[in-house]
Amino acid sequence: MTLQRRTWLAALAIASVATAWPLSAMAQKKIVLGFSQIGAESEWRTANSESIKSAAKDAGIELKFSDAQQKQENQIKAIRSFIAQKVDVIAFSPVVESGWDTVLREAKAAKIPVVLTDRSVDSKDTSLYVTFMGSDFTEEGRKAGRWLLDKVKGTQGDVNVVELQGTVGSAPAIDRKKGFEEVIKAEPRIKIIRSQTGDFTRAKGKEVMEAFLKAEGRKINVLYAHNDDMAIGAIQAIEEAGLKPSKDITVISVDAVKGAFEAMIAGKLDVTVECSPLLGPQLMSAVKSLVAGKTVPKRIVTEEGIFTMEVAAKEFPKRKY
Repeated sequence: MTLQRRTWLAALAIASVATAWPLSAMAQKKIVLGFSQIGAESEWRTANSESIKSAAKDAGIELKFSDAQQKQENQIKAIRSFIAQKVDVIAFSPVVESGWDTVLREAKAAKIPVVLTDRSVDSKDTSLYVTFMGSDFTEEGRKAGRWLLDKVKGTQGDVNVVELQGTVGSAPAIDRKKGFEEVIKAEPRIKIIRSQTGDFTRAKGKEVMEAFLKAEGRKINVLYAHNDDMAIGAIQAIEEAGLKPSKDITVISVDAVKGAFEAMIAGKLDVTVECSPLLGPQLMSAVKSLVAGKTVPKRIVTEEGIFTMEVAAKEFPKRKY
């Protein structure tokens, strides 16, 4: 082989490597996910954030995580920031249902797919998001209502319920109320005598329950809380009022976090309806599918159960959140 040909082949090999390297780097480019979380208002939300962070790490996805501190304007700013950064996918848990169309249209114009997690939006244009993954909040309310119907079967007299609602305008607050009322209307004796938001927090749940007790006192037979944290706060208020939770006032809540199981084991909470926060792996799977150009189902529902005081001690060791 001549020196000239050998030099030419060497130059060709170098050129091939130089050409191949950017392609290889592109193939290995990390998927970037922008995620806007509502906040850290409860045990549930903290577990949800941890699930998303750990699943992103396991999946090799770069996560840009933003905490909105329960303010819609902070979420809108975060989504606009993700659009400006040209992330591959945007996901968020909307703090309330309405007011998202403008920013979601901006994401659609930028050709960035949007995934709703845990909570949905009430937009008429469903093309603004590719999928909603999470629980069926209305069914959670129905489960709570069915449990109460069974509980009062064979008893007499009015059943006075006070309700601690979640954040005003949020999907779980609207749907858990709707599902519960849908079921209890079958029994006219069950009446909701007070209903007010506790904003999904323990402190607010305690504060509102104190007000309920001052206004209604021993007339209250049942507390229905839209999440465990509010129920646990309310239990403190019930005890401070000299009453016994579960004995004097039946306590029903939603989420099935460890704190609820501890309250059930202590005989202070009657039942909790499960709402799983462990959405991280499902979200990362959807993100990878979207980046690969695959379609995902428009609605992805998580499977969940209901846990009573009687099974709490047995189930507690299995809880991951």
